[in-house]
Formats: sequence, C-alpha cells, structure tokens
Amino acid sequence: MEAVETNAIEVLIEKLVYGGDGLGRVEGQVVLVPFVLPGERVRVAVGRERAGLLEAKLLEVLSPVPSRTHPPCPYFQRCGGCQYQHLGYQSQLEQKRLILEEVFRRVGKLQPPQAEAIAGSPWEYRNRTQLHLQGGEIGYFERGSHRLCPVQRCPICSPKINQTLAALRGMLRDPRFPHFVKSIELFTNETEVQLNVLATQRPVSRRFFEWCGERIPGLVAAIDYSAAGATWRVRHRSFFQVNRFLIEALLDCALAGAEGETALDLYAGVGLFSLPLARRFQKATAVESARSAAADLEFNAAQAGLPVEIKQNAVDLFLFNLTQTPDFVLADPPRAGLGKPVVRELLRLRPPRITIVSCDPATLARDLAPLAAGGYRIERLTLIDLFPQTAHIETVADLRNG
Repeated sequence: MEAVETNAIEVLIEKLVYGGDGLGRVEGQVVLVPFVLPGERVRVAVGRERAGLLEAKLLEVLSPVPSRTHPPCPYFQRCGGCQYQHLGYQSQLEQKRLILEEVFRRVGKLQPPQAEAIAGSPWEYRNRTQLHLQGGEIGYFERGSHRLCPVQRCPICSPKINQTLAALRGMLRDPRFPHFVKSIELFTNETEVQLNVLATQRPVSRRFFEWCGERIPGLVAAIDYSAAGATWRVRHRSFFQVNRFLIEALLDCALAGAEGETALDLYAGVGLFSLPLARRFQKATAVESARSAAADLEFNAAQAGLPVEIKQNAVDLFLFNLTQTPDFVLADPPRAGLGKPVVRELLRLRPPRITIVSCDPATLARDLAPLAAGGYRIERLTLIDLFPQTAHIETVADLRNG
C-alpha cells in the first residue's frame, strides 16, 4: 500500500526564480518547489524552512500548463545537473529573460532594458563536464546531495564526451582502475579529449594516464580549441567556455561595436576575448591572475602573431595602479562578480564603454548598481543561453559612460 504524505499541501505556482525552483505561497508563506512551471497547481510535501522560505518536494502536478514537455533524459529530477527539461526550449528562454530582469530589479534596484535572447542547440552542447566516482560507478551527484547518480549517457554533453564516458564505464570494471579517484573532468574539441583528475585520495600514477591513452581515442594533455577563426591552447586548470555551439556568437555579442586605440581584457583566461581585441585595437592588455591560464594566453597570442600585453596580476591591483583610461573594457569575471574594489577603480578610470560577461545575474546586478549610480547606462542586455536545460544564465551587459 502506498504511503500517504502527511504534510502534503496544494500550491499554485506563481513564477520561476533564479536557481530553477517555482515560487508559490501558502498562508502568506513563500514555498519553493523544483520541476514545476508558472500557472501550475501542484501537490507538494513541505520540508525544511531555510532563510524564511519553505522548501518542498513535488509529489504531483494537478494541473499542468501547455508548455510542460516530457523530459528525454531518464535521470532528470534525480541528477542535479538540469532543472528545465520539463519545459519547452523557447519557453526556457522566455523564463530566463523574466528571471534576469526580476533579479536586476530586486538585487540592483535597476530597471534594465528588455534583454535580447540568443539561443543555440538545446542538446549535446557541453564540451566540458565534471564526473564523480563512487562504488565502481561514474556519474553526477543527485540533486542537493553527494549521493551518486550513475549515468550511461548525458544528453546535454557532446558526442565525444559521451564516447569517453562509455570508455570510462568499461575501464571501471578493470582491476587497474584507481578507485581512490573520486572526481574527474573531461574537456573536448570533438577530436581530442582532456582528462583531469579533480579529487583523489592519493596521487595518480603516470601509468593510469598511459592506460587511458590506450582506451580513450584522442586523449591529450592540452586541447587546441578552434572557433571563430582562431585557436586557443587550453591546459589543465585553464578555463574555456563550455558551449561548443555559441562561442562565435558570444564573441560577436561581447565585442559588437568595440573600437578605439586601447582595450583591457579583465579576467582574460586563455585569451578568448584577448585575441579578437588585439585585432581590433592598437593596444590590447589582458589581465589574468592564474599562472597556468596566463601561460596559455601568452602561448596563444604568440601562436596567432598578435601583440597582446599580458599582465599576470589580480584585477583589482592592476586597476589600482593604472593611470591611463582605456577606450574599452571587457570583463568576464568568475561567479563572484567584479566586487567593490574593481567597480571602484572602473568608476575612477571611467572608460567610455564597459562590457561585462557574467554567469551570475545576482552578482551582475549588484555590480551594475554602483556603476549606474556613477553615470553609466545599460545600453544593451543580452541573454546568451550557454546552458540550455539548466537554470544557469549567461548575460552580456553593454555599458556607456554618460
């Protein structure tokens, strides 16, 4: 006999919020529910209260909306990777646009221009993924936990990633596999593939990687990634954008109309934006704090024959010592955003144009608020959907001084 949830309640979902949950209210109390859609009435089991919000588990959708679709992935709702497979792709874009604008109003107290959305392929787009290993299985963590969800194939990962995953699943049954390895990362250009060990209980021998080279076609230590007419070397510990279909669109959007004599590329990584900036400006300076990424950037600029001035330094310290105002600043910060020191220095330097590429709308709105108060206006806001099926939102914000 099926157990009855004693704390089950019905909730009408008002909207989706950043992170993927749906928001409803019960007797004035906000309830967050995963895997629901605006306008749906659902039955949920109320769990813990956190930060004044009730978290709930979806039990049943009582009245589905027309945009609800059947998720193609058998691991959806168990695997923690995707949040939106139950929503048609065009509806995903619209919901992300609404969420982005709501975050701007709530966090930054800003009234942004309506965001343009740039879409890509909703499946097989990821060129990089992190996988976990437990008990002789490989996969992703379950939603909100560190329990393993073993997977045979991930539909948002590229064919080469899935081919490598299949090879690794076969290797797991071999006694030579080092089961003290707990987490790995795969990165590919669809011809070559890079395998990085992220977490291990003891050092991994060179023999393991030699064995991987025998079993995994195209295994290399460094990827040569070609896109938009350029090639970037990417080694272990260096970041590169994960959507293999939208790299050129991201470059076109972030650099549209960029002109002048001097440009800064902040948080430059391996030089994704530095190389095209060096082709557009008389002087392009790239700032990157990580030694490995800065070395890749130097290699990539030399290989392309482009005169990029490379500064291995923290962005806030570099800007603090800068006295001349650049004509254009491109910033692609990590999830934590620019932060107060960088924003303060940008307001001091007052470049005529700043473009910020952000993977977190909350920190972007936080950073934009003082820039807007200091005289910058948001001229254009673009949502580039680098992460279909997930709640992640990538945004390009173009700012003009005055």
